Formats: sequence, C-alpha cells, structure tokens
Amino acid sequence: MKPITKSSVDKNPFKQFAKWYDIALNSDIYEPTAMILATAGKDGIPSARTVLLKEYDERGFVFYTNYESRKGNELGENPNTELLFLWKEHERQVRISGIAERTSQQESEEYFKTRPYDSRVGAWASMQSSIIPDRNFLEKKFEEIKLKYGKKEIPLPSFWGGFRVVPHTFEFWQGRRSRLHDRICYKKKDKIWEIVRLSP
Repeated sequence: MKPITKSSVDKNPFKQFAKWYDIALNSDIYEPTAMILATAGKDGIPSARTVLLKEYDERGFVFYTNYESRKGNELGENPNTELLFLWKEHERQVRISGIAERTSQQESEEYFKTRPYDSRVGAWASMQSSIIPDRNFLEKKFEEIKLKYGKKEIPLPSFWGGFRVVPHTFEFWQGRRSRLHDRICYKKKDKIWEIVRLSP
C-alpha cells in the first residue's frame, strides 16, 4: 500500500472512507462491513461488540439493532460512541467517533422489509441481551412467531430499528514498516474538517 499523507488524502473524510471501503468490498476480505461498536452507559463502564454497516452517507453511518439490547440502552443513556473498521489484509483501520441518534421509523421500516424472512422473525423472537434458560426456549419462541404471522407481512417491532452515528472525528490508520504507521486524523470544527497527522 502507498503511504498516506495529509496532502494525499481527500479533504472530505467521507470520500476518503469511500475509497478505502470500496477497496475492502472488492477484495477477498470476509465481512468488510463489520465494525466494532463501543458504547458506555451512564455508569461509564465500556462495552464493545461487532455490528454490520448497512449504509452511510454524509449524514453518518447506520446499523440496526434491538433498542432494548445493552448497546441500545447504553446509547440511550450516553449517545457518545465509536466505530472501528479493521481490514487487516490491507493493514488498514478506520476509527470514527461521533454521536448516535435513532434513524426515523420510516428508514427502519424500509430496511426491515429487505431482511430475509427468518431474520425478521428472529427480531421478534429474540429479546436481545436478556437472560434465557436455554437455546430451546429461543427456538420455541421463533416457531411461535412464525406460526403467528404465517404468510402475512411481518411488521417492524416497536423495539427494533436503526442508529446513525454522526461523526465528529475520523482516524485513518495504515500499517508501515518499523511500526512507524501512518495516522491521519480529521476533526470537525465549525463545519470544517481539519486534517492532522498523529504520531504512531
């Protein structure tokens, strides 16, 4: 990979992300849309998990989940969050810090309708992050939901939908020899993206 510099990257971090993301999508990377989502509730205790990027534009980065899950509850208490994409095959990672806000119900409904049938059933069957006695309990609930709706349209659960992470900081990291990696950071100030280089 070519080195990255303040002058070689795009002045718009979303366009710079698009360049790297498109390369990842068109390579042999498994799950290039996977991103680590870090959250912390009002207690300040951090937690992290992997979610999938479903769409992005200059409004932010969108993923979908159960709003009553741990991540959903924590984002409700504290919307400050961070995303991390790691494409190790290319020795690249992107960190995105921002504020999470819920997508509109219309956006959530439109996406929900595109999900496979079993995934829509699963959204109803799984009270994400809650304690259950065993897997049989979950599978029984899944079959009950399938029986309930049959061939009818499965509606969007009231507790399920999207979050959009609105960025205020991007960091593009690229591996280099001798651990002298490239780190280019964008910070938003008064609607302007300032670009700085960080020491590795």
